[in-house]
Amino acid sequence: MFDTRPERSAEVVLVGRSNVGKSTLMRELTGHRVDTGGKPGVTRKPNHYDWVSEDFVITDLPGFGFMSGVPSEYREQIKTDVVRYLEEYADAILVAVLVVDGKSVVDIIDRHSSDEEIPYDVEMFYFLQDLEIPTVVAVNKMDKVSDRDERLDDLCDRLGLVPPWQQWRDTVAPITAKRGEIDPLTEAVRTHLHDHRRDDLFKFF
Repeated sequence: MFDTRPERSAEVVLVGRSNVGKSTLMRELTGHRVDTGGKPGVTRKPNHYDWVSEDFVITDLPGFGFMSGVPSEYREQIKTDVVRYLEEYADAILVAVLVVDGKSVVDIIDRHSSDEEIPYDVEMFYFLQDLEIPTVVAVNKMDKVSDRDERLDDLCDRLGLVPPWQQWRDTVAPITAKRGEIDPLTEAVRTHLHDHRRDDLFKFF
C-alpha cells in the first residue's frame, strides 16, 4: 500500500493524527482535490502529488492514532508503515509538516502523557528530529482557538521548545487550511527549502 511513491529525489511530507486536516492542507497547497472526510482514517495510503517536469513530490501520509471503527492492530500497522516510509525516504525529504489540531492538541498530549507513554504528536516530532528532517508543526483549525498565543506557547512547551512561540516561526505555523490561511506555513517551509538551496521549489508554496 505504501509502494506508490513516484521516483523523485525531493519531497515534502504531511504527517499527523487522523482528522487534523492534512488532506485539506494538501488540497490547499496543490490545488488538487484529494479524498477528505469527516471520519478519521479516510486516508489509508499515501497521497502523492507530483509534477511531471519536476523532480519533486508532495506526499500526504495516512493519519495515525485513534480512528473510529478501525481495529487497533490496523491503526498500529498504519503507524508502523508511516514510520518506515519516513525512515526509507529521510534523505529525500526536505521538510516534514506535522499537522496538529490547534484546538485539541495540547489536551490530547496531556491526556496521553505518562512515564510509560509518549503522545503520538510529541513522539513524531522527536522522531523527525532524530531523522534530521526539518520539521514545521502546522497548527491547524486556529479559527476555532480563542486563546491563540497561550495555546501556541503551551504547545511549544509540550514539544520542548521554550516559549514564546513567536521565536519558533520556522517550526510552529498557526494556520486555518479550510479558509486558505496558510501563509505562516509556506513561509516556514520556504525557510527550510532555502537552507537546502532549493529556492526553485518556492513556486509550490
